[in-house]
Amino acid sequence: MSQIHYIDSTVLGFSQIQTLIDGNYKLALSEEAVSKISNARAYLDKKQKESEYPIYGVNTGFGSLCNIKISEGKLTFLQENLVMSHACGLGDKVDDSIVKLMLLLKIQSLSYGNSGVSLGLVERLIQLYNEDVMPLVFELGSLGASGDLAPLAHLALPLLGKGEVSINGKLKKASVLKQKFGWEPLVLQSKEGLALLNGTQFMSAYLLRNVLKTKRLMKWADKIASISIDAFDCNMAPFDDLVHQVRPHKGQIETAEKIRELLKGSQIAENQKQNVQDPYSFRCVPQVHGATRDALRYVEQTLLTEINSVTDNPNVFVEEDKIISGGNFHGQALAISADVMSIAVSEIGNISERRIYQLVSDLRGLPTFQVSSPGLHSGFMIPQYTAASIVSQNKQLCTPASVDSIVSSNGQEDHVSMGANAVTKLNRIVDNVERILAIELFNASQAMYFRLPMTSSPTVESILKAFRKKVPIVKEDRIMSSEITKAINFIKHYEY
Repeated sequence: MSQIHYIDSTVLGFSQIQTLIDGNYKLALSEEAVSKISNARAYLDKKQKESEYPIYGVNTGFGSLCNIKISEGKLTFLQENLVMSHACGLGDKVDDSIVKLMLLLKIQSLSYGNSGVSLGLVERLIQLYNEDVMPLVFELGSLGASGDLAPLAHLALPLLGKGEVSINGKLKKASVLKQKFGWEPLVLQSKEGLALLNGTQFMSAYLLRNVLKTKRLMKWADKIASISIDAFDCNMAPFDDLVHQVRPHKGQIETAEKIRELLKGSQIAENQKQNVQDPYSFRCVPQVHGATRDALRYVEQTLLTEINSVTDNPNVFVEEDKIISGGNFHGQALAISADVMSIAVSEIGNISERRIYQLVSDLRGLPTFQVSSPGLHSGFMIPQYTAASIVSQNKQLCTPASVDSIVSSNGQEDHVSMGANAVTKLNRIVDNVERILAIELFNASQAMYFRLPMTSSPTVESILKAFRKKVPIVKEDRIMSSEITKAINFIKHYEY
């Protein structure tokens, strides 16, 4: 029997979202959410009938057409036209896992009762989520202000029986939903199309996916760096807590503590060193990883606020008797966060590649390119090339998107965040860093083989034992791409 998560006003946190994903929870509305949604819709209907003046997004056009009032009989037509006309997405298909996060975050945002949508609309979104019916959404098309209009239009199309959906990984016309599930296409009421399209759920879902993944990768970054530190026979003095207490950045202190913990009991670490200092890529792991950790704290706080907010327009305030047109759909906070995160996470890959380079450079008693017969065998020469290529691409992708803006909608929407471009770039960067770390782990495992009979800590040796079952020591040249792919999969799935 499936477990159920009830949507309410409680703050939705990252660990809870990870639990929902991992546990394949179903969603349902709490009594609180049902009441808020229903009351807001009833209030909006009442105000619409009573008001002599146009209400933006309810009985007007959109964007620069906001001053054109629409007659009562055409309001449904207006909302459906909005969804269809805004479905202008192009490019790659958004992964179903991200689309599912978009649905979750859209449901959460609409549940607060400040959007004026009907209960039936939110319940249909929940049905899509629960049945794993994922609308076809494209990566390109959002300016990250006025909401993620194009991607969210594609998310909404199946509610009208239009567009395409992914069911069990196969694309089908949304018209099959009536036959398969008995879902009649919805007839949108006033404001509902706009409530679906306004919002930051495309940006938020991408950022959320990468925050969750990076939380895991940061743990791996420390573990893999620790293996490399022993593999390169490094001095442990730079990780002494005294060093970090006199420059007490939180992330730096945390990282140094983690390195000490991971290498506790290592014969290699405890052995007397000939080298007085080590290269920065080893010695400064706490400072570099720590700075990334501190940057990620800012990103996480911004995202946590965003995913627990109302981001469409106009906003309905029942108790205050107000309908206010504002700008909560503007994604600048997310755009800047994604750009900061891109730079911060990219540096994890950057320093990792430098350690890879050191490990293959005929230093500290390690053989050239980490093979016993260099020349006959190229060994780990080209994996470093691959890592360097990926690092270079990440640097290019780190160019900020949030500093750009292009005027749209006849000048009405004259400043946009470009946050959608920021988060899709970030997505590539995070996946790239996972690849770089996998190459480092592959190299470090090989280097540790040449340290025998000296051993590392019990923790490191346990990781190496599990890793080598998937990616054995390289004795002679073989197709390295396949081995790197195995290393990537190990990082994805190994539970420590």
